[in-house]
Amino acid sequence: MNKRMLKITITQLRQIALFAVGMSLLTACGNSQSGMKLGDAEFAVMAVNSTTSDQTTSYPATIKGTQDIEVRPQVSGFIVKLCVDEGATVRKGQALFQIDPTQYAAAVGQAKAAVEMAKANVSTLTLTEKNKKTLFDQKIISDFEYQTAVNQLMSAKASLAQAEAQLVSANQNLSFCTVTSPSNGVVGTFPYRVGSLVSASIAQPLTTVSEIGDMYVYFSMTEKELLALTKADGTLKEQLEKMPAVRLQLADGSTYHHEGKIDAVSGVIDQSTGSVSMRAIFSNEGNVLRSGGTGNIIFPYTMNDIITIPQSATVEIQDKKFVFVLQSDNTVKNTEIKVSYLNDGKNYLVTGGLKSGDKIVVEGVQILKDGQEIQPITREQQQAKYDQALKDQHDGNLQTAFN
Repeated sequence: MNKRMLKITITQLRQIALFAVGMSLLTACGNSQSGMKLGDAEFAVMAVNSTTSDQTTSYPATIKGTQDIEVRPQVSGFIVKLCVDEGATVRKGQALFQIDPTQYAAAVGQAKAAVEMAKANVSTLTLTEKNKKTLFDQKIISDFEYQTAVNQLMSAKASLAQAEAQLVSANQNLSFCTVTSPSNGVVGTFPYRVGSLVSASIAQPLTTVSEIGDMYVYFSMTEKELLALTKADGTLKEQLEKMPAVRLQLADGSTYHHEGKIDAVSGVIDQSTGSVSMRAIFSNEGNVLRSGGTGNIIFPYTMNDIITIPQSATVEIQDKKFVFVLQSDNTVKNTEIKVSYLNDGKNYLVTGGLKSGDKIVVEGVQILKDGQEIQPITREQQQAKYDQALKDQHDGNLQTAFN
């Protein structure tokens, strides 16, 4: 009975020992992943180098046709016909609306009759003037009587000119009853339908025609960003030509298949926002873009003399970022750095605080102190030791696994 109890006790001791070994393995793995690589003083370091970085930034944008023309009636009347439907693609001069022409057709008829009457009166007074001229030459009538005939003829000719002008106006008003498209493009919505009474003073236009062969995309850039792009020598036109092509991200997140070109910059800075309005032009092949749409302009640019470091190499204190720079005596110096606002979740773009050739600690920085002496190793050496430790632990070489 005692032997059996002794066996149980030995078995339990072995289980406890194995449990302790397992906990040691887990602790060792945790320490190795937190930067203490197989030795309390060993830390992985890397040398940093300046380089150029191609980046993009996006700006909210609105899409408009190269021309968004409001269509308004020039005469009053009831709409009797819609010649196209909303959203239709139309040509310049194509009929859009028909306004009741009855009163304007009648006005044309009256104007024509007035012209004919004026012509007849001119013809009559022309004959009278000739007859008076003959009598005046024979000294049968006085100069006053002849001059009166001349004046009457001139007055009749003026009345004819007035009647002809009224006829032109009447014909024009009649033509205005057919409201046509002012340009090629796409028709917008129709706030007025058949039976609506419209006039030149209506609050809303009959519709809007947007030219969509090319589309304008408007966005805003800060004054500082604009200065960085345009402070080079040359005219604004030359600087615009040097600006890179831009992309358009559509509302569904997809990227428009054509590149655009910035072709205009506002000459006035908005004092309330400190921004400048800019315009890019895009080809609208396939009529994918619609006036009034939204998106994002994707603007490419290059950052020079940029140092890229892993975010794991930094410590943040009161919204400031620090790295530990390796000194010549293997001590580390806590150094503040400036980083770009761009953030991919893995790396920082350092704009100040480091120079090419500096060596920084990349792992385990949370437990370092300013001036602490370390034993620097490369990231490759760090990984090799970590892999060997895992292998030793797996193979049961506990004596070498934690050396």
